[in-house]
Amino acid sequence: MQTYISILRGINVSGHKMIKMDALCNLYEELGFKNIRTYIQSGNVIFQYRKSNYQDLEKKVADNIFKEFGFEVPVMVKDLDELKKVLKENPFVNKRKEDIKSLHVTFLSKEPGQFNFDKIVGGKYLPDEFILSGKTIYLFCPNGYGRTKLTNNFFESKLNLVATTRNWKTIIELVNIAGDITSDEK
Repeated sequence: MQTYISILRGINVSGHKMIKMDALCNLYEELGFKNIRTYIQSGNVIFQYRKSNYQDLEKKVADNIFKEFGFEVPVMVKDLDELKKVLKENPFVNKRKEDIKSLHVTFLSKEPGQFNFDKIVGGKYLPDEFILSGKTIYLFCPNGYGRTKLTNNFFESKLNLVATTRNWKTIIELVNIAGDITSDEK
């Protein structure tokens, strides 16, 4: 069994696209996923399933959420190794030792084309900063994510991709939960 982390965009935010975590777990169970755990109410689900293509899992979850709840939700699926790599390679932690309360990670549905990315490099976003690494954007928002221009909507409109963001504490916790599930399996 492979351990996966699915990250749903835009559920349970400001009373929109509401899904109770019990209902979400039931949906994942009906899909044949095992050892399902959620972290906070914003759509972080850790589960195990046979080794599968990420896009197939994303589509399977998104299609079934639409069928069950009647609205579309972008879904991104990562594995434990990918999230460990995100933790390990954050330049704002490793090189600059920034306060983790100011750190976020934006996951993109695919790597942005150079042309699209060049459109946002050098923009006036200070004090906020971002660094792209593949399909991951590391964010430093010293005044808080709620005050930055570097939101999901910003990246989606500029890069023509789906984006979803989590704070650094959430990334750490998702890795810990996924690691616990993987350890329990052995």
